[in-house]
Amino acid sequence: MLSTYRDNLTDSSVKQNPEADAVLERLHSGKLWIINSRRRNGLVIYKKFHAEFAGPGAIVGGDFDADCTRVTSLGNLSLLEPKSHEDQQKALRIRLQWVRLTQNFTDRPVPIERAQMILEQFKMYFDQSIVDSVPDEAFAMLVGVFPQTVRLARRSL
Repeated sequence: MLSTYRDNLTDSSVKQNPEADAVLERLHSGKLWIINSRRRNGLVIYKKFHAEFAGPGAIVGGDFDADCTRVTSLGNLSLLEPKSHEDQQKALRIRLQWVRLTQNFTDRPVPIERAQMILEQFKMYFDQSIVDSVPDEAFAMLVGVFPQTVRLARRSL
């Protein structure tokens, strides 16, 4: 059952909405992009066995996300081209900060706690309607739990 679940996650033939397909195309273009830091927006970037969240100010695309299989955008996503090498470096540091934040949750040994922590973190940053629109699978892949665990955590909060 788990292998079937995993196969479904990595199947690149899975259809997304046209907006997500356009974002995925940008990420696969080889160019670097920066998530607009002046908006409450972000991107869940699905890799083969996990997902990463890139929030405002983070760099995406290029070699960082060449292996991504799909995306889920949060908020009114805006991708900007970096204007300088310094912009790229700053955006890379911000991307690493977002990864470290998620890592803090995955260090917890109890799955339901990881799910609750990621949900609470996103609720502090995004409107409830945006958090509700993010699939359980996205949060699950961010913190290494099953989607059912995220559903349980959503009910308990």
